[in-house]
Amino acid sequence: MTEIVVSLFDLTGNMVRPWADAGYDCFCYDIQHKRVRRDGRITFVPFDLMRAAPAVIGDEVAVFAFPPCTDLAVSGARWFKGKGLRALADSIHMFATAAEFCEATGAPYLIENPVSTISSYWRKPDHAFHPYEFTGFELNDNYTKKTCLWTGGGFVMPAQRRADGLGEPDNRIHAAPPSDDRADFRSATPMGFARAVFQANAPQGFDEQQMAGAAA
Repeated sequence: MTEIVVSLFDLTGNMVRPWADAGYDCFCYDIQHKRVRRDGRITFVPFDLMRAAPAVIGDEVAVFAFPPCTDLAVSGARWFKGKGLRALADSIHMFATAAEFCEATGAPYLIENPVSTISSYWRKPDHAFHPYEFTGFELNDNYTKKTCLWTGGGFVMPAQRRADGLGEPDNRIHAAPPSDDRADFRSATPMGFARAVFQANAPQGFDEQQMAGAAA
């Protein structure tokens, strides 16, 4: 299979893992990667997306991007003035890099951010979701975190699938204690949503038996 999947600002590889499990070659670019390494069909590449975007190859079948949201999220609006114009400009620059790359591929894409000021600077998000809405794909995702998506290229937003009997979703993201990896924990892509996106957008299709194997 020559088709590839690209994910920008991606530390964990969660978003592309269902694609890798199905045989697609996946590339995750993030400045936090210390070296090029492979995990099955996922290649993690150290890359400074403040400087440039990767080259568009032309074989991309899906593209994802998770530009840093710290200086854009409205949840932190009371600190905006103290951060200064440079922090805001850098965040918008990285979001713009993601948008330009995604649109250049012509592939279905999503760009993820929380509720943010991008709605004012560019356009309103196309979709929003909470992880608990996809617990039918991953029981451990029974938590709240409103996440906005800017999409294009024919991206299909998956239908919600909630598992029965889980009770009320928790607030683990906002309740996470301060730590060195708190930001990475808060920004990690929920696997249930990743699997749902794959099922809705994979060119070759994905049946329920395959989904059960990927979720195992």
